[in-house]
Amino acid sequence: MTPLVQAEQAVLGSVFLDPSQLDQLSPWLRPEHFHRPTHAALYAAMLRLHADGHPATTGESGGPIPLSWVTDTVQEAGTRTRGLTASYAHSLISACPRPTHAPVYGRMVLEGAIRRSVTQHAIRLHQAARADAVRGGVEETVRHARVLADVLADLAHRWGTEPRPVPSPEPVTSPVQQPQVVDEQVLADEEFLLGCISARPEQLLDVVGWLHPGDFADSGHQQIYRALGALHHRGEPIDQLTVLWETQRRGALSDGTLAAERVLRICDPLSFSGVAEHFGEQVVQASLVRTAAAVARQVRALADDESLAPGRLITYALHALGPLDDVRRRLRLANEPESEPAQRRPASRPGASPPAARVDAARARSRLAATPKPSTPVETACAALPERHSQRSPS
Repeated sequence: MTPLVQAEQAVLGSVFLDPSQLDQLSPWLRPEHFHRPTHAALYAAMLRLHADGHPATTGESGGPIPLSWVTDTVQEAGTRTRGLTASYAHSLISACPRPTHAPVYGRMVLEGAIRRSVTQHAIRLHQAARADAVRGGVEETVRHARVLADVLADLAHRWGTEPRPVPSPEPVTSPVQQPQVVDEQVLADEEFLLGCISARPEQLLDVVGWLHPGDFADSGHQQIYRALGALHHRGEPIDQLTVLWETQRRGALSDGTLAAERVLRICDPLSFSGVAEHFGEQVVQASLVRTAAAVARQVRALADDESLAPGRLITYALHALGPLDDVRRRLRLANEPESEPAQRRPASRPGASPPAARVDAARARSRLAATPKPSTPVETACAALPERHSQRSPS
């Protein structure tokens, strides 16, 4: 028999011996907090009789307990579960060390319920994320994320703490799992998005307010998106070569994150065309599903740590939900109607170029830059460019 089962028996035995203990337990301990269905049925019956004004619950504490208190509780609980006998109720009385310690026993029961509840809802969130990843939606993931947040807030109030997120002082180690396989359609959407922005850089203003580099599943795509943003911020022109140059400056070519040929293919203006906002929303949706799965694993790892006090478990779990809340917020911005663009786009006028002074300064830096060595990936990639690019007149 586990300590949790013994705590449940002790709570019920305490109330059998002293029904007035319900006045201290009923505001925060609920029948669903009991792990065993029989115990949950008995406690629910006690609450029902107490609400109906049973003589045992209206008498003075310390007085004789009517015999009907036990028999009526067993009879009422029998309507909720089967196989319950009066002899088991009497065994619960003998399992109670001290009736006055009922609130302490109740908190033991609540602690077990907190761990079970957090674990169950984390599993449901993970399952919803996996299902949405297959069908290409986010509805179930968002719903289960809200449920988990509401459950944590309710458990915090019942435990007597504020539902505020607190970072864990130590990194949470999730169980070792197989690397998550990213759907090919997700990677294709990311490439289409980058190609759309490369071909029409003004579309970057349509997504930059709510699309972050971390939303890309592929690390190489993250680097290309950062390069596009950096070039636009500095007022430098955006095309295949400038993006390639920027990714090299950031070390993405030397560390193997990207290959020059891949950057040129993704940023080829003749290969992709479309609306960046559409593909950006698809990328953020996929990011939300991946983030939810990671958060669910982290919350479950917290719940499995038996050395973690319930109050800390709740606050750490609320903090773990932070990244998921951020992606949900940005997805809402992406889905806002076009009539409300103020919150979706940067403060600058849509389609406006950076200030002229910044543009001139950036281009001056480009002209004065040292000539790259012939062995650099950019030099090699330039030689491999199609003839149609080399024959274009400079813009």
